Order: sequence, then C-alpha cells, then structure tokens
Amino acid sequence: MHPALEAIAEDTEADTALIEKIADWCLRYTPLVAIDAPDGLLLDISGCAHLYGGEDALAADLAGRLERAGFAFSIAIAGTIGAAHAAAHCGEPARYGCGEERELLSPLPLSALRLPAETVAALARVGLKRIGDIVDLPRSPLTARFGADMLRQLDRALGREHEPLNPRLPVAPYVAEQRFAEPIAREEDVLAIVLRLAARLQFALERRGDGARRLELTLFRTDGEVRRIAAGCSRPLRHPAQIRALFVERLTALADEFDPGFGFDMARLSVLVAEPSPPEQVGLDSSEDAVEVDRLVDRLSARLGSRRVCRLIAQDSHIPEIASVSLPAQMAGTDPGWRAYRHYAAEAEPAPRPLRLLARPEPIEALAEVPDGPPLRFRWRRALHEVIAAEGPERIEGAWWSEQGGPARDYFRVEDKTGLRFWLFRSGLYRDLARDDLAHGAAAPTWFLHGTFV
Repeated sequence: MHPALEAIAEDTEADTALIEKIADWCLRYTPLVAIDAPDGLLLDISGCAHLYGGEDALAADLAGRLERAGFAFSIAIAGTIGAAHAAAHCGEPARYGCGEERELLSPLPLSALRLPAETVAALARVGLKRIGDIVDLPRSPLTARFGADMLRQLDRALGREHEPLNPRLPVAPYVAEQRFAEPIAREEDVLAIVLRLAARLQFALERRGDGARRLELTLFRTDGEVRRIAAGCSRPLRHPAQIRALFVERLTALADEFDPGFGFDMARLSVLVAEPSPPEQVGLDSSEDAVEVDRLVDRLSARLGSRRVCRLIAQDSHIPEIASVSLPAQMAGTDPGWRAYRHYAAEAEPAPRPLRLLARPEPIEALAEVPDGPPLRFRWRRALHEVIAAEGPERIEGAWWSEQGGPARDYFRVEDKTGLRFWLFRSGLYRDLARDDLAHGAAAPTWFLHGTFV
C-alpha cells in the first residue's frame, strides 16, 4: 500500500545510550534526573526553577535547546510524577499547579497511570476506560478484583501518596555552579572558574567542618556534550588554590581528550565525597612533611591516575606474599597498620628483603651441603647458579590458624658467581620428619625462589 515507506530496524542499545546522554545534558537544570524508560526523563526542579526565572522560563529554555538539537518532545510540569507523566504522554503538555491533579487526570485514559496492559484491558471489559471512572469508586472491590497496584498508582498521581524519584546519579552534598553569557573554551578560563567555584564551596565546607576528598568538575558544552573531570585527595581539602592545583594536573593529563568544541556555557564543581576536617596545627612537628607527601600523591594521582599511584599497607601476617597489600595511595594515607609496621621495623631491625617479590614463589632445584644449611647451587628457570655467599636462615612459621597456613620456611639471602643476589627459602623442616619418613616415600622439604635483590 505504501511502497515508498522506509522501515528501520530498532536499535534498543542506541536508544538507551541516547536517552542517557540527554539525561546527562539535563543535569544543567537539576541534579535530580531519572530515566523514565523507554523514552522519557523525570526532572525534579523543586528549588531550581528560580535560577532560570521560573518554571515556565525553565521549560521554554529546555524546549528551545531540544528543538535546536532536532528532537521531538513533550514537556509537562505538575506537582506529582504520575500527573506529569500522564500529561506529557496522554494529555495536554503544559504547567499544572499543585492541587490540579484530579482535574488533569480525570479525562485521560487509564493507561496514563502506567498500569500493565492486561490490567487496562480488564478494566475496559467492565466499562472503566478513563481515570475519572475509578476515582470515586469503592476501593475494596477494586483492590480485590484488580490488585492494590492500580490504586497505588492512582494515589501517587493524585498526590495522596509520595512517589520517590530515584536519580540516575548520586546527588553531591556540596555543589557550586556558574553560567556564562558567552561560552568559554580556554584552559586558563576553566581553571579560573574552578578557583572561583572552589572559593564558594570553601564557605559551605567550613560551616559544617568538612573537607573534600573527591571532586568532580562538570562542563556543559553548547552543543549538548557533557565533560566530567574527577580528582581525588589524600586528605580533606578546602583551600581553593589546592583544589585548583588538582585540576591543573587533570587537565594536563587529558590534554588530547579535552575538546571544548564551540565552548562551555556552564560549569559545575561538586564535592562527591566529603569527610570531617577539624582544624589542625602544622609547622611545629613533622606533620608538615606528611602534608607535602599527600600533596605529591595528589599531583601524581591526578596526572597518572589514582590506581597507578599505590602504597603498601602492612597486614597482620609475617608471610611475605600476604604481609602487605597494594592500595591506591589516596585511600591509604592514614592506615594504622603501616605506622605499626614502621614502629616494629625501627625496634626489631628485620633482615633486609627485596623491594620486589615474584607474583608467587617459584620452585627451584637446590643442593645443600647439610640438610638445614644454605644451598651450594640451585637451578632456576633452567639456569644453574653457583652460590659463593649466603646469609640466614630467617625462619617464618606458617599460620596454622588461617587458610594461608603451611610449613615453616627458612629464608636465605644468597649470591652467585656473577654477582646476582637472590632471596630463596626451604619450605618445611627436616626435624619435623620422623627417622623413616623419607624411606617410606614422605615428601622432603622443597626449595622456592621468592625474589631478587637489585
């Protein structure tokens, strides 16, 4: 009948990505944006409309931007989520005040309440087709026949029951934003805005005694693209200059990806994670050195990535491969285990160990002069090493009470003829074997190489 009709296959993934992109762009109006699948968005503009001159002005600005982007749209403002959804999808898109929900919903079909299709069909079979047909009916028979969800949706749309809005992104506890009459594109202008917004956040943070541990700079491009730049801190920060320094490193690291396009017309600085930051005195003890170290960690993490700058955190174990874990340095700045280990190291003076260990100890073939002595030679990765010097043993007992238990280990530091130094151990003790165990096929202690000295 229509030979010129063009049919295009539906791409659900592309549609979902597009609606998510539009949701990010709508964050310029309110941080409370939720996706109303499959083709809608819910914006809670309570307390935000005055920034645009009122609800009508905000809707006009949103409509103008969507129209210039080439989208077909329907915008409705109401006092409840259900009423706004019904007006946008089935009614007359407009602005409706609180208390006008019944007048708005009564002439609309029951499908406007976001009911399942089978429930709408069942209601139609008994002559109930519009929302006004069920508003004044007795509730008990309706609940018994059609379920409680139908009346819950009706109560939510009429404002009798609160319907929560689940925003797509978590709401930051501290936010400062700036709109521009003319778009900005230079990196210097962006950093100047960061400094200005950080100064605004400083007052709010000081008032509550908090400091920023993780910040995010959101830049809204004039063509609808949104750029997010996040930065973390080793300790809570409030000073605007220090916050600006973090984003200097982040912008340097993102030099190739940072594309301003035709410029940014809005910037927002958010504190995603805040922690208590009581006043502290620095300068009379060594705490000032710790502050400088944290600043260095922040700069390196901003330039290289937070997961690439790590520090070792001591664990409650003497087994070398699990005696410490590697965590991002910004997360592990105040770990008590490391301080305890440094105190123990200062008093006990443990034997030197390699800076780097193998991912797991590798088995080797070793020959010792006496059973409990150091090896005379050993073969590792098919290479034979003749030992000319050895130190040890350093005995580490296995943790019998945990899953990482095992036999005792005797560690040795050895040097071969070429000057290479190794850290190896014998797993198991000959003294633990009975006199006839080896004769009856019992396993002898085995040797492993655990690391190398540079």
